[in-house]
Amino acid sequence: MAEVSFICKRTVISTKPVQPAKFCPLSVLDRVMERNYLHIVLYYQSPVEQSPGELTKKLREANAEMLSSFPIITGRLLKTPEGHWTIKCNDAGMRMVEARAKGSVEEWLQNLDREKELQLVHWEEMFHKPYFWSTFYVKVTEFEEGGIAIGLSCTHLLSDPPCATMLMKAWADMTLGGKMISPPLFHPLPGRRPGNTKTNHDPYVELVDHYKSYIDMPAPVFDTKQATVTLRFEDEFVRRCITGISSEESSRTPFEALAALFWVVVSKVKGTKGGLTNMSICLDMRKVLGLDRGFFGNCMVYNKVNGDGIEGHELCEAANAIKEVVKKMDADGIMDLIEWLEARNCQNPPWMNGYDLICVNLEDVDSYSALFEDNARPLRASYYIEPPVGEGQILILPLPAGARDTFSRVVMITLPENEVKKLLEDALIQELSPTILMGLKKMPS
Repeated sequence: MAEVSFICKRTVISTKPVQPAKFCPLSVLDRVMERNYLHIVLYYQSPVEQSPGELTKKLREANAEMLSSFPIITGRLLKTPEGHWTIKCNDAGMRMVEARAKGSVEEWLQNLDREKELQLVHWEEMFHKPYFWSTFYVKVTEFEEGGIAIGLSCTHLLSDPPCATMLMKAWADMTLGGKMISPPLFHPLPGRRPGNTKTNHDPYVELVDHYKSYIDMPAPVFDTKQATVTLRFEDEFVRRCITGISSEESSRTPFEALAALFWVVVSKVKGTKGGLTNMSICLDMRKVLGLDRGFFGNCMVYNKVNGDGIEGHELCEAANAIKEVVKKMDADGIMDLIEWLEARNCQNPPWMNGYDLICVNLEDVDSYSALFEDNARPLRASYYIEPPVGEGQILILPLPAGARDTFSRVVMITLPENEVKKLLEDALIQELSPTILMGLKKMPS
């Protein structure tokens, strides 16, 4: 018998009909992410005894209420006369899968790997007729001996990780209290503000060139089995990593330190010569562009970090290279990219996740605030930006809400399976004593 058993798939529609003939246009930052999709999995204990299906029914009803504020989710994709994707808002709804799993959620989390975790999400590739394709899916899995997992999958064309997290939080708010605390905001990306433009501003050509290089690349090859491990780094050891890079702790952020650490270690594992392997960092630009956290749409931007000439043991140089790129990604630089993408009118979106080693800063996502029941915060949150076809992927995530240690972090690393084994054995990683929350699949003895 399979560990996860399918029960049914439903279509959940919003409780309020959408405005007729309403469209939600997509931005250029949306459109460049067309080839990627997201998975999020949140795990919960069951705080009270409930009959099978009781909580799932409650979640389904709250989902319908929540969807009334998210017309972009219940709508369907259409192409404009210019060949750009847009959403025609209608009542087509969201697909919801219900499932059962053996054992308890605690037992599930004790022996977890990528393949097993991805059983808790549901995803369907875009149909040849996109207008009949659901862009968002949720899967609710109840554990027979207590606990629940909620999996969200969606196209990156419509949502980045902060948006998907916002959706989960809105759903939780409707389930717990019947009211959405932070409703989404749907509006275009901001234009350049002439009064805020730097005098004698030079266009940020490196950022534009990075996207241009991706657009011009051929499709990547999907031929290597990937494995994902999740590591928890405690506050003391993250601070040790930072002070090992710089004597002044305040000069480095946890993201810069951990990104540098994994960049160096992954390069060593891959046997890269003459520098570090090609890496792109991915950052949320909402704050930089002056957008509210409730902005719904893609606002994460990729930029190359140059590792040429950095030796495999030079953590300080690697961190400096990351810090310099982060510093350059200001509002004017991001507007340079947006304007270039709009002028280019790209009809062939790149594989943004398909070539370099990708390091994504998700420290500010707040998935642990999604309470579907009183005092029941998620036990764990997992994120996947798919498909993982490049050099590898590093996601740097926060610890659960309420953790006292401000520098503690969770890192999810996806690499070819043989490289993950080498990474876990590396001395730099072992010195920081991470806890393995999700590891490689255990082979039968």
